[in-house]
Amino acid sequence: MLLLGGLALFYGMALDGVGLLSADEPRYASIGREMAHSGDWITPRLWGKPWFEKPPLLYWLVGAGQLAGLGDDLSPRLPVALLSLAYLLLQFLAVRRLEGEGIAWISVLLLSTTAGWAAESQIGVTDLPLAATFNATVLFGLLWLETGSRRAALAAGACFGLALLAKGLVAGVLILPLLWFAWRRWKEMLVPALAALVVAAPWYAAMFTLHGKAFWDEFFVKHHFSRFADGALLHEQPFWFYIPVLIASLFPWPTVLTLLGPPCWREQRRRILLAVFCFGLVFFSVSANKLPGYILPLLPPLCIVLAAGIEAAEGVKRQLALATLLLGLCPIIATVLPDALLHGLRRADLGETHWEYFALALPFTAAVWWLERSRKRTSAVAVVAVGAGLGLLFVKLSAAPVLDQIVSARGFWRRVQPQAENTCVESLHRNWLYGLNYYSVEPLPGCTGSSREIAITQRPGALPALSPRQVKSSEKP
Repeated sequence: MLLLGGLALFYGMALDGVGLLSADEPRYASIGREMAHSGDWITPRLWGKPWFEKPPLLYWLVGAGQLAGLGDDLSPRLPVALLSLAYLLLQFLAVRRLEGEGIAWISVLLLSTTAGWAAESQIGVTDLPLAATFNATVLFGLLWLETGSRRAALAAGACFGLALLAKGLVAGVLILPLLWFAWRRWKEMLVPALAALVVAAPWYAAMFTLHGKAFWDEFFVKHHFSRFADGALLHEQPFWFYIPVLIASLFPWPTVLTLLGPPCWREQRRRILLAVFCFGLVFFSVSANKLPGYILPLLPPLCIVLAAGIEAAEGVKRQLALATLLLGLCPIIATVLPDALLHGLRRADLGETHWEYFALALPFTAAVWWLERSRKRTSAVAVVAVGAGLGLLFVKLSAAPVLDQIVSARGFWRRVQPQAENTCVESLHRNWLYGLNYYSVEPLPGCTGSSREIAITQRPGALPALSPRQVKSSEKP
């Protein structure tokens, strides 16, 4: 419970310190808010029009947050953070039963303090809901395979139904390795299959009934099959894209990847977890469209097998000590992060490396070295996790004011709001447009044909600006 409380503080602190980011977060939040206000929990709508890009689980979470009075900044994020904590608790309990307490502790300490999991636990997008529900399916599936428990089978099916409601058919692909290992018990799989249908089928059936071919073409053809097969959605990346993304997502833990060895695949349950990870990595790598958050569902199984490798290793001083030294990068990350989110990491100014930052990590390095020599391995891992939590919290709190002003539309909306009734949009990048429309609630009109005297304009690579405009006589009321 102490760990859970610490993680709640880590994830929850300044959760609304930055306004909603990118195009996705404000767009999903707008849909969830509209569901809460309209009472229509079936059809996702963006500014009154049906939006078939994603299934509804995240929208339901946001809508529930709105009904609970969390407000526009917390309602998209707090439910996701709570879902993350719930999954981490489930992982601890399930892995403790499957592998023992040591591996359970280490696996949760690793996963909860990786940069990828920690970051996605604090933003309102679909990656974390999919990762939590899919990996809950895997864990309950492993418990079913080990014990034959009917309740575990039902829970696996129900969680799989939620995964289908989190991000659609991708869960059906990622689950294939587990099904391969369980195929001899196919008759028993009818129970979880029925549970999944009970959870997921009503929404899909309702959408087909209400929207028919339009839903099929947009949801399945465009955002499933076409997204996988071609780069028309502008997220095309090379095959090897997820190798550096995986290393960055594991920060500061990539050093423990060297501990992957026979203990990580000695037991069948570990082989299943490795198969889920490897199959998922190949699947996402061959997909035409790639975004960093797509591989989030692969981190939990990887962290569990890495935990087994850490526990079985003769010594891990070097790996854990190097992980603590990597924490010296946190001040640099905090400086680079706003520019990277605005322009991409390749064009971000990395600035100078201040080696004194790494000296701040030396007390953690010394503590890890001493604890490992004293054969207190779980405590040594916990020290790295505490350092990682503090480092990532420093990144969040340091970067938040800059992110809020130059990456999120919330800071810009504060400038626009006093004169919103006389402002129109002339040119604006989609990331800013979705964010601005979320905070304005009613989207600002375009300037074409408008009599409004202030225009929002944005040049490529620049921040949005407000400027007076000459209203043509034909546009005057």
